[in-house]
Amino acid sequence: MKHLLLSMLTAAAMILTGCETGVDSPSGFSLPEGDAAKGELVLVKYQCLSCHQLDGVEPTDVVDNPALSVKLGGKTSVIKTYAELVTSIINPSHKIAKGYPKSSLQVDGVSKMANYNDVMTVDELADLVFFLQSSYELTPYPRTQYRYYETM
Repeated sequence: MKHLLLSMLTAAAMILTGCETGVDSPSGFSLPEGDAAKGELVLVKYQCLSCHQLDGVEPTDVVDNPALSVKLGGKTSVIKTYAELVTSIINPSHKIAKGYPKSSLQVDGVSKMANYNDVMTVDELADLVFFLQSSYELTPYPRTQYRYYETM
């Protein structure tokens, strides 16, 4: 049993470390540092608030799309990583937002989010990611409050 557990842990470690290397590894990738103020302008420029909502940012000149309003930012118990935000923008079908009717977000597994890869500059992407990342507030995981029991 001990050998089986050791073998399983070794295999898991090899798999996890194997994911970090190789030609498809994201290791070492990052965009230039962004500017949050410019990122907010990018959000407005590409009319992201036609399909998204973000507290503190009012939509202006956006397409009215009341059936689709995916929330961005706010309190979360899971860190929104730099890589997740970049991937969500450049490949919106990679991960579809949870908690929304699938029919309002995708068609045949493909996101309805417009693809901006041919029009958004790298600087705009960096600014937008920097702005979005700053709009999330990590809330600590609530620890279980154990009661004290006296033993006799």
